[in-house]
Amino acid sequence: MSEEFIPVNTPLLNGNEEKYLLDCIRTGWISSEGPLIKKFEAQFSAQVGRKHGIAVSNGTAAIDAVIEALNLGPGDEVILPTFTIISCISQIVRSGAKPVLVDSDPVTWNMDVAQVEEKITPRTKAIMLVHIYGLPVDMDPLLALAKKHGLKVIEDAAEMHGQTYKGKPCGSFGDISIFSFYPNKHITTGEGGMIVTDDDQLAEDCRSLRNLCFQPQKRFVHERLGWNLRMTNIQAALGVAQLERLDEFIKLKRKMGLLYTELFSGRLPDVQLPLAKTSYAENIYWVYGLVVDEKRGFDAEEIIRRLGAKGVGCRPFFYPMHQQPVLKRMGLFENESYPVAERISKQGFYIPSGLALTEQQIHRVADVVMKELT
Repeated sequence: MSEEFIPVNTPLLNGNEEKYLLDCIRTGWISSEGPLIKKFEAQFSAQVGRKHGIAVSNGTAAIDAVIEALNLGPGDEVILPTFTIISCISQIVRSGAKPVLVDSDPVTWNMDVAQVEEKITPRTKAIMLVHIYGLPVDMDPLLALAKKHGLKVIEDAAEMHGQTYKGKPCGSFGDISIFSFYPNKHITTGEGGMIVTDDDQLAEDCRSLRNLCFQPQKRFVHERLGWNLRMTNIQAALGVAQLERLDEFIKLKRKMGLLYTELFSGRLPDVQLPLAKTSYAENIYWVYGLVVDEKRGFDAEEIIRRLGAKGVGCRPFFYPMHQQPVLKRMGLFENESYPVAERISKQGFYIPSGLALTEQQIHRVADVVMKELT
């Protein structure tokens, strides 16, 4: 390749990250006992308007703790989108609860809220919503359904740092909500996650579950099985530095997304671009996704290979839960079909979208994409 490869994501770490990390090393506060963890929890929960923040080792760990804290298990049903990452369903299955799936909205790629009510049964205990790729789920009808049927709402806002729904922060809607701080997120701690809630008991349970369910008075006597899901002070140092720039990062991501759209508009026949906005939110372009019409005669896997050969890194869209081999071997989702999710999973991919991406690189990516898709 004649030009440097452009990866699908590169984080932006040119704020106070180095300063805060060096402080951890100089003071010796590198473990989960460090003072920056509480600072990060307090600042992040305030950012999303929540009473409690519980920092954990990653976003998957956050979901696992939440499912356990809600005491979901055999006989219970949890409704969630089929188009999501497997982290969302793993602990539901492990707990013995039954995952119940809904298809995607073809325009926003989020779960189709209109399909949720028909999936509710007397065994339904919770709805897990997942905000996908840059636009939030339409919350009002979902919250109304949950209230009507007495259901818990688990909000997966892993990709939604800084996003709002009708002006209210994503992460503030569920009975309990989670975030991820993986390097491709708007705020990164390398690995890491956060649980946020206003419920005192759920917060206490999640804090206990992340710390092996040690007891205050009898540390090594356990009444419940937990995990070691703790975040380190080093991770929190990154988080505090990143959070200082969240507003700046959101403006940058929107600028990048709108530039891609400007470059592609009218020049990519039979390719669906991300929706710029809905009546309730503007896209924050966590990633910039493209869905190629099936009539073009190739799928996302092929175009990812072709773009990679031209020096442009890409990733496929999520693979639907009802098609996951590991879940099918368990006998789940037999004869179930979700055509929208199946189509966008097969035909969808996203192009370089990281915060460190330069305008020059965006133009180069766009040129390569258009040459391959026109």
